[in-house]
Amino acid sequence: MSEVKIANPGPLGLSGFALTTLVLSAWNAGILAGADVLIVIGLAVFYGGIAQFSAGMWEFRTGNTFGATAFASYGAFWLSFAALLVPGFGVAFGSKTGPSGAALAWYLLGWAIFTGIMMLGSFRTNGGTALVFILLFITYILLCIGAFNGAGAGAGMTKIGGYVGILTAIAAWYVALAGVLAGVSGGKINLPVMPLS
Repeated sequence: MSEVKIANPGPLGLSGFALTTLVLSAWNAGILAGADVLIVIGLAVFYGGIAQFSAGMWEFRTGNTFGATAFASYGAFWLSFAALLVPGFGVAFGSKTGPSGAALAWYLLGWAIFTGIMMLGSFRTNGGTALVFILLFITYILLCIGAFNGAGAGAGMTKIGGYVGILTAIAAWYVALAGVLAGVSGGKINLPVMPLS
């Protein structure tokens, strides 16, 4: 019985991550404002969440521990973040009964720590992937500092974090495109991602 070949799930995971990150980062940067943040819910559940989590499961199937851990974890991040925006979950951020800014800061700090760990692992992959994780780590740190300092004093850090998040999304799309082109061109078209290991 021959083994069933599956496609590279990396571009799907990176694309789901990139688009959802772009939209939320536009809100963090102040390009979108107020209730515009709610536009991210659909992306966070279906593309950044379910599609990216699924890519993580497929990475397990390929034997890629790094990709499986990253995509499944960030897919779960997006699902959990969407829950913070949906009042039906009873934890709606920004509502009277929702979590405080300090609680959001601790949430972001936890994700910054996880991202730092994954960033170290990314140094054994390629330069493109490493750049995504370096930028994402910086994004989380800036957003965390912004959340700890509140809406007034922290707004500047949150805005900078939003712009770094936009750069993160662009880098993730570049790595996704490299994977797609490698898959459709039979290796004839390759974007440089600079192998590190």
